[in-house]
Amino acid sequence: MIRRVFGAALAAGLMTASMAAAASPDGKWLTESGKTQVQIAPCGSNYCGTIVWQKTPSNDVKNPDAAKRSRPLVGTEMLSDLSADGDNAWKGKLYNFENGKTYTGKMELTDANTLKLSGCIMGGVICKSQTWRRTK
Repeated sequence: MIRRVFGAALAAGLMTASMAAAASPDGKWLTESGKTQVQIAPCGSNYCGTIVWQKTPSNDVKNPDAAKRSRPLVGTEMLSDLSADGDNAWKGKLYNFENGKTYTGKMELTDANTLKLSGCIMGGVICKSQTWRRTK
């Protein structure tokens, strides 16, 4: 009887640990528009996200730094300094290449294949969100 209870507890613990391990933003994500793919990976103790594919490749023409406007968006870091902010949540900086602005933002893994990102201004008073889907 004790062995069964211990075995069940151990199995439950291993399942929980494997679920926690699966709850990671590591991987490739398709943006809400379906036109851009971002690879999220550890950068030191934080996470960052780099554009790895665009349906229609383009340059970073809206970048406030004129020297960067001719660089391809593929290879550009879009998410940076994302540090843990609770369970399955991170906060950091989000670069919006459509307007060339960087926002304070949050990223939350709502399930294994869904990522919600929010970029905010005015100390988080005004925010805009997107939902990304994990891809291969």
